[in-house]
Amino acid sequence: MPSKLDRAQVVDIALRLLGETGLEGLTLRRIATELDVKAPALYWHFANKQALLDEMATEMLRRMTPRPVVVPDSWQEALAGTCRVLRTALLGYRDGAKVFSGTRLTDQDHAEGQHAMLDAFTRAGFELGDAVQAFTTGYAYTIGFVIEEQAIRPMPGERTPGYDPGERAVAIDPAYELAAAAGQELFGGFDQRFERGLAILLAGVEAVLLSSTGPRN
Repeated sequence: MPSKLDRAQVVDIALRLLGETGLEGLTLRRIATELDVKAPALYWHFANKQALLDEMATEMLRRMTPRPVVVPDSWQEALAGTCRVLRTALLGYRDGAKVFSGTRLTDQDHAEGQHAMLDAFTRAGFELGDAVQAFTTGYAYTIGFVIEEQAIRPMPGERTPGYDPGERAVAIDPAYELAAAAGQELFGGFDQRFERGLAILLAGVEAVLLSSTGPRN
């Protein structure tokens, strides 16, 4: 095993290259070239690309998690704050949401923050299962939103061709005027739409999950 190479170095280079190549262009061979080693050297550390993606996602989480973990004052702040931090962090990487989605974390460093958030829920009267449901719903909302956002705006200042609301409106049959007009909402205003979606999510969690048990005094 080459002594000059370690897992952290590979992951750091991979995250940097992600901004240049995107997920599709990120290969072990490309990373090896950047590190000036032969591709087989990377297999000492990562059996395949998925193993590398798992470690990249774990490192992304490490970088977005404050230390020490701050215990939220309320479940609303816990959930909304987590979603906001996740979105901001993922937008810092090209295809960040695609890399993070579906990966397996390689250590248990996330447990402290997850415990603090779930504690905020259970202190408010949520059953643990409902707290997990609320958390995973917020996570899925954020990941899905950012995947769609990055399809249109891969990085700040960039915009993918084909997402022009005016061109879309012209291409759609006039009989479907509402669908044509929706392009203005679909392809812009991401910050405002994300916050409004969070508000809907929080209201739904309270109405569906908390109302059945009621808040604790």
